[in-house]
Order: sequence, then structure tokens, then C-alpha cells
Amino acid sequence: MSTIKNYVQLIGNVGIEPTITNLESGKKVARLSLATNENYKNSNGEKQTDTNWHTVVAWGKVAEIIEKYVTKSKEIGVSGKLKTRSYETQDGNQSYVTEVEANEILLLGSK
Repeated sequence: MSTIKNYVQLIGNVGIEPTITNLESGKKVARLSLATNENYKNSNGEKQTDTNWHTVVAWGKVAEIIEKYVTKSKEIGVSGKLKTRSYETQDGNQSYVTEVEANEILLLGSK
């Protein structure tokens, strides 16, 4: 049971070109926005789509795969865990961000 604690799987489309950062340590980190859609019918029977945006962060080999193969609009599958971090804004307020830390990526859709 411990393997499913804090486990996330998402399939969606990349919203913008991923950003790749090369760290001083030699490691790479990739960041991207992933849109997931949920389709349903409203009370009038009309099709509706609810889109959620997720920030995905990947390190090392996964970041290298993203750098090589992932572009805007590409459909991908991501598995990983949720990470929440906080930081202080310029006006002194505390802000919180929740991201998906990807440990595996699956390239979907056409080439």
C-alpha cells in the first residue's frame, strides 16, 4: 500500500514549450504546463469540457527525454508525486505552489 501514497498519473496536452534549465551540478530540470480535460454533459444535455492546468517538473533523465521529444500540444502521460513548496513574494506575502514531480513520462499521440 505504501507505493500508492502520494502517487499521481495524468494524461494531457502540453500547453507551452517546456523550459529546460541546466544546473551548475550538471543536472537538468524541465518544467512544463499540462492541460487535462474532463468532458461531461450539463443539465441541458450539452457537451461541456472542464480543463485543469498542472505544472510538471522533471529532473535528470526524464528532463532529458522532455528536452528531446516533448513540444507544445504534444500528448503525454506523466506519473509522479505531488510536491508543495512555499516562497515569499516581493510584497512579503507567503505563496504556495503545488507541482507534479514526474518520475516517468510516456509519449503519446502521433509523431
